[in-house]
Formats: sequence, structure tokens, C-alpha cells
Amino acid sequence: MKSKLEYIWIDGTEPTHQLRSKTKIVSDFKQNIGDCPEWNFDGSSTNQADGNNSDCILKPVRLYDNPLERDGYLVLCEVWNVDGNPHPTNHRWQLDDIQSKYSKEDVWVGIEQEYTLFKNSNNGLIPVGWPEEGFPEAQGDYYCGRNKGEHIAKRHLNLCIKAGIKISGINSEVMLGQWEYQIGADNPLRISDDLWVARWLLEKVCLHKHRVVSLDPKPVEGDWNGAGAHTNFSTKAMREKDGDLVIHKAIQKLEKKHWEHIQVYGSGNEKRLTGLHETCDINTFRWGVSDRGASVRVPNQVASDGKGYFEDRRPSANCDPYLVCHKLIETVCGE
Repeated sequence: MKSKLEYIWIDGTEPTHQLRSKTKIVSDFKQNIGDCPEWNFDGSSTNQADGNNSDCILKPVRLYDNPLERDGYLVLCEVWNVDGNPHPTNHRWQLDDIQSKYSKEDVWVGIEQEYTLFKNSNNGLIPVGWPEEGFPEAQGDYYCGRNKGEHIAKRHLNLCIKAGIKISGINSEVMLGQWEYQIGADNPLRISDDLWVARWLLEKVCLHKHRVVSLDPKPVEGDWNGAGAHTNFSTKAMREKDGDLVIHKAIQKLEKKHWEHIQVYGSGNEKRLTGLHETCDINTFRWGVSDRGASVRVPNQVASDGKGYFEDRRPSANCDPYLVCHKLIETVCGE
């Protein structure tokens, strides 16, 4: 029996890495990651190698059902050099390493991925639901309300469920044409893997529906919300009695390393983190209970229970979750 394995990897496009994939046909596939052979690709075509030494290696790391193909599977891969070292664009192995180092902390994360849907018009790309000329009604009613693009959001949700991704919900967002899906909670490596594969599936859905998905942190200039990837973080100690004290100590650590985090939280984030539209200014670190204008928000229920998690609202929609989670673990769990 023939099976179609779609090998997915992260390329070297700057300043924001993109997803690539290609298909391998195998016989008698055993439906486990260990049965997926290593493969190679032309790194000179993905900004990951020079043309005179272009081979890069794909190492399979996680397997999903492919809901778009009969007898198909999605194979998430790390990129390695032929000399046996991880490629510089491979940030997953670093997260794997630090997660193992602090395994006793039992870190959980959940990521809220915002995105904006665009369509072609006579004036180029515009967000779905927007008029050809001018602007729609001011934002406000679109959040969990009369937004556009629901057929794409629901199709994507169902595909993620069928693939085995730990998707936990979706909702329409504040700006017309903007949506969000949530991945998690689970360990950072699993959630980061799931987020990348969910992004790949969303790109495919939009391609089939003749739409374009954007993870730009400020997809439309002006008085419109940006797009983030709010990251909810907790350790075992935070989820237990008096965990709020552990959360407060973690936030103090985050404040001291604010700029280190900003550097890996996504490109173009300065256009989004302005202090407006439910953000804190990029030059300021501030936290608060139930405050969506803060850098870090502690949900009201967490403050009431005295334990739980915090939400880092700084990561942008186009962030690399491997880098975000690595930095959070390094800061919060380190000395």
C-alpha cells in the first residue's frame, strides 16, 4: 500500500521564516515517526545554503494525519546540515534541549494565534469584508460577532482536529477580516510543533479558497488592531497552592529581560506594540490583572484562585514559537 508523506520544514527567509513542504511516496508505512526516512532538499532555494554546497537534511520529528489527503500524513521536520549539526535556522532543537533541562518545572504553554484574511481586489489585496474603496465600519462589533471569513476559520478548525493538533478553540477578532485560533495547553515543544503545522494547514485552506492569510503584526495601518500570538505560560509550581507568588517572581524576571524577549518576539512588532489597541508600548514593561494593555496579563480568575498562569501579550503573530518558548523558559526557570 502506498502512503503520501508531506515533509514540512521551516526555511531561512528573513526577517520571518516561512514554511516549505514536499511529498514522498512510501510503501507499507507503519504510521509512526520512526518509519519516516530522513530526506534532503536544495537549501540554496530556501535561503539555507549556497548553490555550491546546497544539500540540507530533513529529520522527521513529529507525525500528523493529513486531513487533506487520503492515505496521507504530515511529517514535521528539523533542518540539519550534512555534517551532522543543526542548521542555524533550526530553533526547535534548542527548545527541545532547554525543555529537557528544566523538565522538573513541567512547563505548559498555550498560544493564541491571530491572523488576517485578505482577498484580491481592483486595488490589490484588501482584508475580507472590506469595501473596494475606503474603510469598513469602525472595529468593535466584529469581535466574536459579525466578522467575515468564518467558512475559512471553521474549515481550518476541523482540519486541525482531524490532523491531531491540540487546537482548543477559535474566535473572530476585533478587526474585520481578523481571526484567532488557540493551541494548547501542553509542553512547549508539542505546542510549538502544532502551531507550525496549523499555520501550514491554514495556508492550504486559504489557497483553496482563493484567499491570502497574513501573520503581519500590523496588517493595516491606522486605527485598527494588530495581530499577536499571546503566549500563556505556567510551571507546576504556578498551578499549585500559592502559585501566584511564583507568578509574581517570574514577572519580575521578565521585566529585567524585556528587551531580550522583544528581540525574538517577531519582526515588525514595533508597529503593533504602540500602547494602543490592547498593547503596551514596546519601550515599556508593565503587568496587570485583567489588563489587556499590559505587557503581561494575569487573568482575573488566576488572581482570584491564587494560582494558574500568566499571559505574555508581547509576541507578534509572525513569531517563531520555538524562540518565544525557549526565551520564556530560559528567563522564568533560570537563575
